[in-house]
Amino acid sequence: MLHSCWTLFRTLDIRRWVVFAVTVTDPVDSANPEQPQLSLGRAAARTLATTTKSVPQMQGITTRWLLKVLPWVEVSGGAYRVNRRLSYSVGDGRVTFATTGAEVRVIPPELGELPPLRGYDDEEVLTELAGRFVQHEFEPGDALVEFGHQADQVFLVAHGKISKVGTGAYGDQTVLGTLADGDYFGDTVLTTADGIWEYTAKAVTACTVLSLSRSEFQGVLERSDSLREHVAAVAEGAAGPANDHGEAAIDVASGHDGEPQLPGTFVDYDSAPREYELSVAQTVLRVHSRVADLYNQPMNQIEQQLRLTVEALRERQEHELVNNRDFGLLHNADYAQRVSTRTGPPTPDDFDDLLSLVWKDPAVFLAHPKTIAAFGRECNRRGVYPDAVDLGGHQVPAWRGVPVLPCNKIPVTDTRTSSVLLLRTGEQAQGVVGLHQTGLPDEYQPGLNVRFMGISEQAIMSYLVSAYYSAAVLVPDALAVLENAEIGRGD
Repeated sequence: MLHSCWTLFRTLDIRRWVVFAVTVTDPVDSANPEQPQLSLGRAAARTLATTTKSVPQMQGITTRWLLKVLPWVEVSGGAYRVNRRLSYSVGDGRVTFATTGAEVRVIPPELGELPPLRGYDDEEVLTELAGRFVQHEFEPGDALVEFGHQADQVFLVAHGKISKVGTGAYGDQTVLGTLADGDYFGDTVLTTADGIWEYTAKAVTACTVLSLSRSEFQGVLERSDSLREHVAAVAEGAAGPANDHGEAAIDVASGHDGEPQLPGTFVDYDSAPREYELSVAQTVLRVHSRVADLYNQPMNQIEQQLRLTVEALRERQEHELVNNRDFGLLHNADYAQRVSTRTGPPTPDDFDDLLSLVWKDPAVFLAHPKTIAAFGRECNRRGVYPDAVDLGGHQVPAWRGVPVLPCNKIPVTDTRTSSVLLLRTGEQAQGVVGLHQTGLPDEYQPGLNVRFMGISEQAIMSYLVSAYYSAAVLVPDALAVLENAEIGRGD
């Protein structure tokens, strides 16, 4: 229905008046019984009109930055072997515990993560050692050990966060490192007597730790010939000379004068290099033939079904590249490349700690969007405002010139903590690379194919959709992880 409204507007000149006529269209057809309808109504007109439609939308589609920034290496044989120099370091460096109520016990084979016990596999002796650990509870601010006191215990951190505080070059106190769940310290007391603590260990949060005294360890050592032989071999450095990264040393002479005897050397390789096999994400897409035959205008039903299915597979692919226990980045970071936050929330200092670990051409930070928000709050609190950089036409936040990209596949725990990844990428840079194989039969996208499986007796067409992928960390210092970043604290 049309409504007319007459408006009078008086200008500054009182002798002139302007009259505006405004017509408003009622958005709802309403029949006035007192006045007959003069034209076709909107509802009736729409029966002859074609509705403009969008393609099916899907909220689960993300930017998938990890898939975009990883250089993808062609794996024609389905497996990728990472050849490295011989390394004497083994294990992941983390100790795992079992809990029963408030009681915490170390799992005996996990004691093999302690450097003096690496490679030792006598389960009976390890079980006896595990039973001699004593549980302790500490409150924030409590000192577990103090600088200068005799070092006579090894500590395993079951839960909580501990700071190692030492003396700086000018006599002031400085934080030497932070320990968290699964870490340990004082392991040298198992092989060295009469040592002292070179730092003070203080609880940052409430902590649960297990300790084993040197006297208890010596009691087991005296009764076990195999343990005694193993510890003696470790003390003598039976693994051979190594560089700072645990790799077999290459002897080189420098700074000499005259004609000294030059050292002979060779580069030894790891005799059992790791191989990464391509993983797969698959599903069977089903479409009824009647739907595909009759309802294909203006959009092809199979194409739209396939498009959204492929998006879901790519989302799963990124999730696996982050979280898979075999090749996922969170589980493949070297122990020495893991750090905990200094105070709880992710701060600029914590991001700088990551950069000190991946300092050779770092490419990108990856963090959950909530972690990035927590980092932004810490920057605001300090009056620091990170710059933005251009990445593929997108303006993204950056720290020290390194892009900070969101990745919602990085998990957030029930206690509101998460992790931050820092990568160096590319084969030439000895970084992190993605693995895939192209040229697949019925390939739909690189590394992804769609194969027709036939039509069932119920007239349902089936398509097998498969994505093949993996990721490899070429050298340990290509990847670092900031752990235990609190994202829920607002103080």
